[in-house]
Amino acid sequence: MDLNSDLGEAFGAWKMGDDEAMLDIVTSANIACGFHAGDPGVMRRVCERAAERGVTIGAHVGYRDLAGFGRRALDIDAQDLTDDVLYQIGALDAFARAAGSRVKYVKAHGALYNTAAVDAEQAAALVAGVQRYGSDLALLCPPESEMLHAATAAGVTGYAEAFADRAYTPEGRLVSRKKPGAVLHDPDEVATRATAMATTGEVVDIEGGKLDLRAVSLCVHGDTPGAVDLARRIRTALTDSGVKVESFV
Repeated sequence: MDLNSDLGEAFGAWKMGDDEAMLDIVTSANIACGFHAGDPGVMRRVCERAAERGVTIGAHVGYRDLAGFGRRALDIDAQDLTDDVLYQIGALDAFARAAGSRVKYVKAHGALYNTAAVDAEQAAALVAGVQRYGSDLALLCPPESEMLHAATAAGVTGYAEAFADRAYTPEGRLVSRKKPGAVLHDPDEVATRATAMATTGEVVDIEGGKLDLRAVSLCVHGDTPGAVDLARRIRTALTDSGVKVESFV
């Protein structure tokens, strides 16, 4: 099972998360590409640190929305979205290659991730940006989503992921951050959910029902309070359960 986290989300004097500590725990790093967060210096430093540790680098692409941290849905033309995705991948890959590595996968951020999960046009535009950069790039997607369907149709390899620290609706979608209980903070609960996701695929939704979320990667957010301890607890719980933690690509 892969363990990924959203990193490189500082911008200028504004700091976010503890990238150094998280890179000692995760196997894949979704690094912000400057549209929702991140700047050239941040992108360079996180790519260098990831390369030093052998952590797989992924482009964490999002809407052009620094003020809203990429968590506001935008009514954007499909071609413009494809161009924005292509631009972001190329920017991060320059820093990754300078560090002796390269971008090996793409993951959408925030509102783009949630929109492309259910909107076929946005999903296709996102996938087109990935495909145009390189057919060997993988795409992290929600299970059974429009994003995953679009990737399959375009010949892009899509991998399903699940979120250890987020609540799910009965439909298998992430609960909106605007609603209480959307983000999970209890280390024991999160570690237990992560282990279940990795071994059986089963997770309890916000209404108490059971979902089957088969995934090859688990995400723990780097910007939540106590993220480092949470990620460490998850990795320990997975290892103790006999799950090998390694990159999915």
